[in-house]
Amino acid sequence: MTRVRVVRGDITTFEVDAIVNAANSSLMGGGGVDGAIHRAGGSSIVAECREIVAEHGECAPGDAVITGAGLLPSRFVIHTVGPVWTGTRPDDDDVTLASCYTTSLDLAAANGVGTIAFPNIGTGVYRFPKARATGVAIGAVSEWVAARPDAIDKVTFVCFDDENLRQYESRLS
Repeated sequence: MTRVRVVRGDITTFEVDAIVNAANSSLMGGGGVDGAIHRAGGSSIVAECREIVAEHGECAPGDAVITGAGLLPSRFVIHTVGPVWTGTRPDDDDVTLASCYTTSLDLAAANGVGTIAFPNIGTGVYRFPKARATGVAIGAVSEWVAARPDAIDKVTFVCFDDENLRQYESRLS
């Protein structure tokens, strides 16, 4: 049975099988969690991302790819691209954001990942409203886990700030 928990912290320090990166389509790093993961993980992550983009093109919103974790304490990094929130197509953005979580979990399960940590995808520079993103994330993960209760041992939502932490704690309690 999968355990789901929420903590406040820096996802780059988590000793889990895989951490999820809230990436941009180019997979070349950027600001926020994406930049932090690339800096902490080192050049091997960038090299693997370059190979993926050269072979398959950029990563579309809602999709995910997997690389090694370089210098990070995890084994893998799963890079997923969230939607940029404009407020004009909220239902479509919800579907895309949910896909970030389910596609990442699919990749994790296919690669023997037992423990996975997610950041707050889309709530930074992509401006997805935090409360809405929390509901989408918990809903998508809960549905995925209910359909595959033994596929992943533990899912951790890692919140960088107190506002996101409160959102997750109130919904998971």
